Amino acid sequence: MNATTTAVDRTSARPARLWKATLIAIPIITLVFLLWLQQLKVSALRQRTVSSYGTVPEFVLVNQDGQNFGSTQLHGKIWIADFIYTTCPGPCPMISSRMSELQKPLEKTDVHLVSFSVDPAKDTPQVLRGYAEKLQAEPGRWDFLTGPQSTIYSLSRYGFKLAVSDGSEDKGIPVHSTRMILVDRQGVIRGYYDAAEVDAVTKLVADTTHLLREQPAK
Repeated sequence: MNATTTAVDRTSARPARLWKATLIAIPIITLVFLLWLQQLKVSALRQRTVSSYGTVPEFVLVNQDGQNFGSTQLHGKIWIADFIYTTCPGPCPMISSRMSELQKPLEKTDVHLVSFSVDPAKDTPQVLRGYAEKLQAEPGRWDFLTGPQSTIYSLSRYGFKLAVSDGSEDKGIPVHSTRMILVDRQGVIRGYYDAAEVDAVTKLVADTTHLLREQPAK
């Protein structure tokens, strides 16, 4: 009788042990699978070719420190640009947040960040300096530019091929692109990245890293 009971107990224990092993294995297998997918994604991004979209024309504006800043200061550097304004009730905080996210992964490079204000009448150097401080922008690595509206709007339309408007048809609220722009060491536009997309920063960092290998600092 005891032998029979022991045999039954052993038989019953096998499915239980198998079930426990399955419960332990499922999350491990899932984690390995997710890591594999992530590695494939990173590998694919690294192998992406970075296109060319024309050259940014020469320009000179004023940064948050009241200093002239433009093509001369960016000569020979890889840089990333965006168009925002400090009182923006729409996408600007999100765009600036994305730009801020770029600081950490690119901190050991010479990549420069540049934000152009599309509301230069209100965004004085002092105002932009306060905006930069809120974003914890690294001095000397991220410049916020203001200047003649005609210069900035022409640069957006004809230099970066991005739409921009002073908002005269829409209650005076400036309208601008949510794209971030990657520019190489020769001043050539190499990519556009919509800040509204979840993987914008991932793609931008991958392409910037590709450019850093293609065009190492001298």
